Amino acid sequence: MTEHGGVLLRPATADDAPAVAAVSRAAREAAMPWLPGLHTPDDDVAFFSATLSSENSWVALVDHKVVGFMCVKGEQIDHLYVDPAHQAHGIGSELLSVAQGLGTPSLTLWVFERNKAARDFYADHQFEEVDRTDGTDNEEREPDVLMRWTR
Repeated sequence: MTEHGGVLLRPATADDAPAVAAVSRAAREAAMPWLPGLHTPDDDVAFFSATLSSENSWVALVDHKVVGFMCVKGEQIDHLYVDPAHQAHGIGSELLSVAQGLGTPSLTLWVFERNKAARDFYADHQFEEVDRTDGTDNEEREPDVLMRWTR
């Protein structure tokens, strides 16, 4: 566990799944209202229960409440979301610094092409665009961008 400016970062557990699912849903709806709604809130909780147990996952807490999270599998960041009410306060950067401190030679992540704010955030943290797709391989069928950070 580490604390940064009133934000506590700690490894996530399966018990965090309901809060993580709520943060994911709120962040996605705020940043990407054009995404199709493919899953129910209960589906999200089940998904994150499994994901938090199988990936290197961290949560960010403010006043004991989950306000952000990140899941890393190997060298890929699968999820990094911050509750909209807590964005632009460095929480995403703190979570990203945890991933960058894991010792891997590089990190990759996928971001939707239309999510310019996320692409800019990662570019500000030295991620570079390395590939683009038309979205046929993701369930949202939305064009996306592969970004990579190299140590």
